[in-house]
Amino acid sequence: MARGFLARTVTVVSLTVTLTAVAAKSSSCTYFYPLFQAARNLAYSPPSESWFHSEAAKMSNCKDARENLHDKARTSPYPGSNIERSRVPNDKVDWSTEWEDYSPVEYTAQSVLAGPKWADPEIGVKNFSPKFNEKDGQVERRSQNGFYHVEDGRPRNPVGRTGVVGRGLLGRWGPNHAADPLVTKWKRDGSGNKVAHPASSKSILQFIAIKRKDCGEWAIPGGMVDPGEKLSAALKREFSEEALNSLQKTEAEKEEMEKQLNRLFSQDYFVVYKGYVDDPRNTDNAWMETEAVNYHDETGEVMENLHLEAGDDAGKVKWVDIGEKLKLYASHADFVKLVAEKRGAHWREDHNLVCHDGAEIKA
Repeated sequence: MARGFLARTVTVVSLTVTLTAVAAKSSSCTYFYPLFQAARNLAYSPPSESWFHSEAAKMSNCKDARENLHDKARTSPYPGSNIERSRVPNDKVDWSTEWEDYSPVEYTAQSVLAGPKWADPEIGVKNFSPKFNEKDGQVERRSQNGFYHVEDGRPRNPVGRTGVVGRGLLGRWGPNHAADPLVTKWKRDGSGNKVAHPASSKSILQFIAIKRKDCGEWAIPGGMVDPGEKLSAALKREFSEEALNSLQKTEAEKEEMEKQLNRLFSQDYFVVYKGYVDDPRNTDNAWMETEAVNYHDETGEVMENLHLEAGDDAGKVKWVDIGEKLKLYASHADFVKLVAEKRGAHWREDHNLVCHDGAEIKA
């Protein structure tokens, strides 16, 4: 599967935008680019397919664009702690805005300071000289969004201030790379026919969602890319661990599971997004980046042979209908929307742009 994944040529379309260039209102809502001076890189495969949607880098919301800029990365308390971030107003997020009184809270979780193999030492520790903006041995310290600044030995969040310095729960200084496998199939009735949504008349797409143990939010399965690990291997590993509970399977069960996974991960796919993620774990010096890849089971036959079972960091797992009311972890709802658009599936119930609060997924 890895050979097949790498053999394909992936064409990347990269857009670097600033907030001032994107205000465009439609109906009562505002379209905006949620990442200030950041790129949203969209790719697709196979290389013969030239797909790019004008809305791909846009998200819709009723609030002012600045209120959504770098939003989850400024929430308090910091995940898994009682740490309150220093408040960062919308007009002070950007580093280019002078703010002499900025006084962020220093916080790195004890689980990180304990020195697990997935975490860097503290800056200044003897024999630790990270090569930022480079491939540092087996550790990828380059950002999907390009060059980032380093001040006083610490990398600076490319999107802006967060109210916290240090690493929080993140192991690496600078970018922390993740892989998110977004597995989809068509919703079908008892006769095997695709089910269309009554409002849009478009077929309903489903994806596999997991309920995270750490925060209780529903999300795309995924996790960190290990040092030296190929992206294709990380995508398959994270999916099998969280959605299939592979870590608890017997060797015989793992062997059979691997056969089905190879079928799934060698099917039609495209890179939905690669780059910075507005994540509640982000700090001024450490941030999440991901590559979200959609693997689509067109007939649903492959997934019929794979039994969903939550494992590792997932508390629950289930197939979820895709629609505009989804409320998911971090930027995952944005990724799911792009997949629905790409597949020509149902997303919006009302073709006139209407604002909705996020809907909870029922367990």
